[in-house]
Amino acid sequence: MEQILTELMKTFPMLNTYLAAGIFIFARLLGFIRFAPVFNRKEIPGMVKISLVLLFTIILTCVAKPDVKVVETSFVLSILLNMVVGAMIGYVAQLILLAIEAGGDMVNMQMGLSSAMVLDPTTSAQVSIVGKCFQLLGLLIFIQLGGIYWLLQAFMHSIEIFPLDAVVIPLKQLVNMDYLVQLSSNVLFMGLQIASPVLLATLGQDIILGVISKTAPQVNVFQLSFLFKPVLGAAIMVWILPMLVNVISDYFLSFAKII
Repeated sequence: MEQILTELMKTFPMLNTYLAAGIFIFARLLGFIRFAPVFNRKEIPGMVKISLVLLFTIILTCVAKPDVKVVETSFVLSILLNMVVGAMIGYVAQLILLAIEAGGDMVNMQMGLSSAMVLDPTTSAQVSIVGKCFQLLGLLIFIQLGGIYWLLQAFMHSIEIFPLDAVVIPLKQLVNMDYLVQLSSNVLFMGLQIASPVLLATLGQDIILGVISKTAPQVNVFQLSFLFKPVLGAAIMVWILPMLVNVISDYFLSFAKII
């Protein structure tokens, strides 16, 4: 067996380099798939994810043309660092979609549907119905605009910034901190921008019901609000849906460069 491997090394001198690079790319892809949008869905079976990671590893190893030197430090440390870098890229991309879900949560609360929660298999947590609908809408728009291509492009760019055999993560080069702060702050800003029509409509309704409660105290305004808010909120959402798709598309296009 050793003789066969020796002969293979002589025949294919780059085989050892590509095998080492493949292991590091595989580890980085594992961290990337765990947090990146679209790929992190728990509805996708684990065997399918592993097969996809293996396929991407073969393709990216050939495309990246690696130049992996002899690892002087711990081999396990290099694998862990590659997993961390992949997870960082996936998390930054996930922040873009979290803003859409935050807007849906605000709309859900204003519509009085806070008690209607569903289990999200992706996060294994209770989420709002409207927030889940907005999340799926944002995910579809993200795929339609070529978001998966952006993710793979960002992953390839990370190999240039953080080589496969590096042992120090260049945070300032890998992730622009100003850009990361802007993404984090946009979770609230974009959420308010999406939820603002429903917020203003429900605010106007609360003012009208408040006036009715003062002029006609015998009317049970508290129960009327539970009846009117979901209906009014749903009507506003259907009315602004075309505009909402354009707003989300412009938002995604403004953050096309993930890293």
